[in-house]
Amino acid sequence: MKSISQLSGSHLRTYQTIFQHPITHNLEWRQVYALLNAISDVVDESNGNMRVTRNGVSMVLQPSHSKDVAESRTVMELRHFLQRSEAAAPPAAEDQIHWLIVIDHRGARIFRSEVHDAVPSSVLPHEPDKYFRHAHHSRDFTRGQEKPDPNSFFGPVADEIHAPGPILIFGTGTGAASEMEQFSGWLKLNRAELAARVIGCATVDEHHLTENELLAKAREFYANDRVIPVPVS
Repeated sequence: MKSISQLSGSHLRTYQTIFQHPITHNLEWRQVYALLNAISDVVDESNGNMRVTRNGVSMVLQPSHSKDVAESRTVMELRHFLQRSEAAAPPAAEDQIHWLIVIDHRGARIFRSEVHDAVPSSVLPHEPDKYFRHAHHSRDFTRGQEKPDPNSFFGPVADEIHAPGPILIFGTGTGAASEMEQFSGWLKLNRAELAARVIGCATVDEHHLTENELLAKAREFYANDRVIPVPVS
């Protein structure tokens, strides 16, 4: 039975979509069924339901006549099943947990960098029609694009850091164009306890690095204390 760290291709993309924040409305049932069949024991019951069992944890799915997983509640049930049914990893001491946040304008990925082949949780900027500030005559409006409210993006990213340990942040760009620097500044103002755990920030070419290469770079930084501090006013 596959663990999450062994997923690849379409199954990995489906898993990441289930854990995407905000909850997606473009998750197809056929993708969910394919993932569950790949990592679980699936039994069709006589009443038409499907019982899914993984590592001793079970859930029952009722047949759906729609193409997409329409309800947020169902997505949350899938998340909880996948989390509960993943074989427990040996507990790490608090000083062995090393966080890595990779962030840019497209979204953020949050890893535990000491876990090899770690699958990140992801946070995407909220949809413009719900969360963007309308600021056509201010600094928040540039070249026809509205700037998102930082709390709607950075808050959920910070919420993913749910255990003690130092935090390393990777990003692209510098200055006002860098979400890494903006996020660091937001932490200082809004989450001082997390800001105190940020041991450094580094600019990387994340678009040309695989997730395993990003993790390897983070582990190298942690091992050699080669973090690059980014001063934030």
